[in-house]
Amino acid sequence: MTSLGDVLDVPVEKLIAEHVAPRAVLAPVAAAAARLDSVDLLRGLVMAIMALDHVRDFLTYVRFAPEDMRHTYPALFFTRWITHFCAPVFFFLAGTAAYLSKKKGAALSDFLWKRGVWLMVLQFTILQFAWTFIPTPGSATVIWALGACMVILAVLVRLPLVWVATIGVGTIALHNLLDGVSPASFGSWAGFWMTLHKPGPTSGLFVLYPLVPWFGVMAAGYAFGAILKKPEALRRRILVWLGAGMIATFVLLRATNLYGNPAQALAYSSSGDFAVQPSLALTVISFFNVEKYPPSLQYILMTLGPAILLLAWFEKIDLKRGLGRVFWDKILVFGRVPMFYYTLHIYLAHLLAIASAYVFGQSAGWLWHGAFKFNRIPEGYGHGLPYVYFIWISVVVMLYFPCKWFALVKARRKDWWLSYL
Repeated sequence: MTSLGDVLDVPVEKLIAEHVAPRAVLAPVAAAAARLDSVDLLRGLVMAIMALDHVRDFLTYVRFAPEDMRHTYPALFFTRWITHFCAPVFFFLAGTAAYLSKKKGAALSDFLWKRGVWLMVLQFTILQFAWTFIPTPGSATVIWALGACMVILAVLVRLPLVWVATIGVGTIALHNLLDGVSPASFGSWAGFWMTLHKPGPTSGLFVLYPLVPWFGVMAAGYAFGAILKKPEALRRRILVWLGAGMIATFVLLRATNLYGNPAQALAYSSSGDFAVQPSLALTVISFFNVEKYPPSLQYILMTLGPAILLLAWFEKIDLKRGLGRVFWDKILVFGRVPMFYYTLHIYLAHLLAIASAYVFGQSAGWLWHGAFKFNRIPEGYGHGLPYVYFIWISVVVMLYFPCKWFALVKARRKDWWLSYL
């Protein structure tokens, strides 16, 4: 995790402790602190929201995807929709953190590929076991893709920043031109295309997060880090205009079906083109129901646009008073130990699902020995959204305490291995 000292290359603790730094030094120190806190706040917020989706996965009685236009309803759809912000922000801010890191050049490249490999190993061992409680490779999901994209970024950071930005933005903007390419057209290399762009089963795994355009999102986040080093007033103006422009572009593309989302679903969860539905509620759902697997241009604009606006607002939050002290400083903790939180929250959600099943006299055996799938939920199992929200809030509150402890450990110690957690 990038620290304030990493960015400024200044012994901040000494400056603050001695209270002798001139105003010319303290001003950029305070500005950098607000900038980095805003990044951690945004990451922490999506970490907390992410737990809602995974708690719902473990506890729901619903046998269909929330995005399925044939069956969904507003409360269910938007419970799922709000969690769409999580993965794009993860990948984007992973790139941003790399740019803001004190490591540069070969040192940064070396760190990125090692951390990327570690995340891929983590996905297929500790994290996969957390989902299923059985030792199986399972699916190539978000942490696998995050690690693989870091390996790619390890190569890209050797290029000039403008090239990284061009590759990142270009990949995001143009990858939907490949929507019509089928894995079958690659013959025996079909698994290669599934790994790159089209989700599907390959080599004993199910690739849910293909690398295109996720590595482009991370590369764009890396280039975005340069914006966060600009003077405060200019930085905020750029953030507001960039975020608002992305939202406006999403609305235009979605309303016209001009480009940026497959006309027909690539995955079971997408509605394809926007279309007026029999009811206002379903019409609204259709408007926001864009493709995540892989994330379409419209999906990325819809999620990263508001996220960038939030960054501008988060810089103004005073974490020492008011709501900042009683709420936002708690969210900040999650953003400073993201992998620690991520790993714990899956185990906790899974165990609470098992405990809930026993308490309510429902079938719990299936939760001990396999992945949950919509078509595998036993009869009589599951809960509605009110209980899902209750358990979600419980998970977030319980995780604050170990995450706070680990954040203090990372702040106090500088062991090399802590940067991999």
